[in-house]
Amino acid sequence: MSRDLLPPLVVGFDLDMTLIDTVPGFRATLGVLATELGVELPAEEMTRRLGPPLEQLLAPYLPAEQIGPAGDRFRELYPDHAVATVPPLPGAHEALAAVRELGGGTVVVTGKYTPNAQRHLDRLALDVDHLEGWVWGVGKAEALRTHGASVYVGDHVHDVEGARAAGVLSVSVLTGGCTREELLDAGTDVVLESLEAFPGWLAEHVLEQRRVALEQRLRELGSVLVAFSGGADSALVLAAAVRVLGRDRVVAATGYSHALPAAERDPARALAEQLGVRVLTPATHELDRVGYRANAGDRCYFCKAELLDTLVPLAAEHGLAAVATGTNADDVRAGFRPGIRAADERGAVTPLADAGLTKAQVRELSRRWGVPTWSKPAAACLSSRVAYGLEITPTRLARVERAEAAVRAVLEGAGVILRDLRVRDLGEAASVEVDAPLARRLAGGETAARVLAAVREAGFHEASIDPRGFRSGSMNERLSQPERYR
Repeated sequence: MSRDLLPPLVVGFDLDMTLIDTVPGFRATLGVLATELGVELPAEEMTRRLGPPLEQLLAPYLPAEQIGPAGDRFRELYPDHAVATVPPLPGAHEALAAVRELGGGTVVVTGKYTPNAQRHLDRLALDVDHLEGWVWGVGKAEALRTHGASVYVGDHVHDVEGARAAGVLSVSVLTGGCTREELLDAGTDVVLESLEAFPGWLAEHVLEQRRVALEQRLRELGSVLVAFSGGADSALVLAAAVRVLGRDRVVAATGYSHALPAAERDPARALAEQLGVRVLTPATHELDRVGYRANAGDRCYFCKAELLDTLVPLAAEHGLAAVATGTNADDVRAGFRPGIRAADERGAVTPLADAGLTKAQVRELSRRWGVPTWSKPAAACLSSRVAYGLEITPTRLARVERAEAAVRAVLEGAGVILRDLRVRDLGEAASVEVDAPLARRLAGGETAARVLAAVREAGFHEASIDPRGFRSGSMNERLSQPERYR
C-alpha cells in the first residue's frame, strides 16, 4: 500500500512587498488620511520598509490617543484609494502557480487588515487557498502551523521571525526594504532577488526532498524485486534501488506476454544489465483471465493482478522483501488506474508515489543520474490500443504491433521525427495518433496517404489519422461510465 513519506506541500506567503507592491496604494491612502487629520505624514519614510502594523508606523507622528482611530480610518479609506493602484510584484502569479504545479497548496499570512488583503487577492486574481490576516512577526507562526506550511516566503525580518517560530523554512525576497544582510542576520534560510527566482528554487527544493524520501523508502525495504517494464518510472525505481541497496539486493523482473511489444524487450534487458542487476523474464498469462480478454474499463486490473500474482512468489523465492512498481504520484492522482488497486491488494510497494515524485520529477532525476529512459516517450501495453468492449486476442495485438511498426517505417523513410505513436484498434477501423503538430502537418498529404496504406496492409480495413494527435489514455474518453472503474 502506498504511503506518503512527506507531508503535503503547503507554502505560506506574506502579502505586502512579497506578492504585491503596496507602496502606491499606501502612499495615496496616507495622503488622504494626512489631509483629513491636518498633519504631515512623511509618505516616503513610512513606505520605505512596509510590513510592520500600521499603528507602529503612525506612532512617531501622532499623539498616542489618535493612533487607534487614525488606523481605523486608514483602513476605511484604503479600498477606495489603494486597491485599484496596487500591482502584483514580478513573479507573483508564477510563484503561486509553481506551488500548484507541484500538487501543493498556498496560504497568505499577512499583517494587513483581512478584508483589504482579500480585496487585493480578488482584484489581482492571485490563486491562494487560504488567507490569514492581521498577524505579525512571531504571531504568524500559529497560522503557518495551522495550515501545515513547510515554507514561508516574505520580505521582512519579522517574516523571518514568524517562519523561525513556526519551525518552517524561511525564504526571503529582496523586494521589500530589508537588505540581504539584515535578512540573513535574522536567520532566514534562503534569499532570492525576487519571486521570479522562486519557481526554480522551489522545484529544486522539492525534488531534493522527494529524492531523499525515495531513498529512505528503499532503504527501509532492504531488498526489492522491481516490476520493470523498461519505461521511465520503473527504470528510476531500479536505478535508485541499486544506488541505495546495492546490486545484490535488487532484481529486475519483466513479464513477457503478447501484450508487451517485442521492441521493448531488448532495451529493457540491456538497461537492467547495464545497472548490474539480475534480470528475470517470467511469462505472464493475462489472456487466460476472462476479465482481461473481455476488455472492459477494468482490464488493467486483471493485467496487474496477473503480473503481481507472478512476481510476488518470485520475490519470495529469491529472498526479496517486496515487489516495487513504477507507480508515480501523478498516477495516484489521475483517478483512473484500476491496475494500482490490483497491485495494492497484492502488497506491492510504490516508492515513487510514496516519495511524492511526479512524472516530470522522475524524468528530471533520471536525467541527472544518467538513466537513459529520462527522455523516453510514454509507453503502454498493446492492449491499451484496443477499444473497450473488443475482445483482447493474440491476433488483435499482433495486428496493432505490425501497424505501428509499419507507420514508424513510413515516417522514418520520409525523414519525419516521431516521438509518440499509437494505432488505436476500433474494430475493423484504426485511428492513428501521432504528435499533435505532426498530425496537423500530415493532414491530406502524400506521407499521410502512405501511413494509412501501411495500416491497412497490416490488417485493418479502414484507417484515419486523429487530427487531435496523441493523447495518453485516449481510449478512456470512449468509456460511457468511467467512474465505475475508478
